Amino acid sequence: MEAGRGSTFLIVLAACAGVFVWTTGSGLPAIVASHFGTSGAPNGSMPRTVYLIFMLAFVAGLPLALTLLTGIALGRPGARINVPHRDYWLGPERRDETVAFLRRQFARFSSMLVVFLCYVHWLVVRANAVQPPILATPWLIGGLVVFLIASAAWAISMIGHFRRPPFRGRSR
Repeated sequence: MEAGRGSTFLIVLAACAGVFVWTTGSGLPAIVASHFGTSGAPNGSMPRTVYLIFMLAFVAGLPLALTLLTGIALGRPGARINVPHRDYWLGPERRDETVAFLRRQFARFSSMLVVFLCYVHWLVVRANAVQPPILATPWLIGGLVVFLIASAAWAISMIGHFRRPPFRGRSR
């Protein structure tokens, strides 16, 4: 049941992200500075329509596709799932619960990815609001650091879940 809620949240978040990209991108210039060097100066551009289609696919489509494909792969009966203490976690009595947990975790990661990609889009919109366009590189680096820290915390949390099976013996 919770796996469904995680997926539902991701779908709603991706839809909101799509609306965000479309509405904020509609005010972009006809030619959008879309790629920037380390100094923040643009070194690539594309027509606004192409940029919007690309960002919609990237911000909403990529995380949804990752979650959907991962969910399908995990649900296959012969799926090779590599987790610590796999005999315990993938035993017949716990396999469904473990797969549901993994699906929720991947939906959480995809949700973080949606938020990060929306943030990058917002920085591109802001960069194109001035002439000449300039990307706020420190803000991009800061956002990337936050995303990487959140990703590391996500991975540690997921691995930690499987680290030790619950103690099932007698107390000492």
